[in-house]
Amino acid sequence: MSGQLPVEPICVRVNDAARMIGVGRTKLYELIANGDLETVKLGKATRITTASLHNLVERHRAMN
Repeated sequence: MSGQLPVEPICVRVNDAARMIGVGRTKLYELIANGDLETVKLGKATRITTASLHNLVERHRAMN
């Protein structure tokens, strides 16, 4: 055993982000366009920060 802890990603692909919060790609792109999610461009690839996913869920939890 190496003793290393699992690494939580700091950003994920669009499909993974949609699956993580239980929405489709279209809804995820709406959230990005509205400024609700933070994206990072790595070359041509778009990634969504996991921090912004957590923040989105927390904001919506507070509203209910």
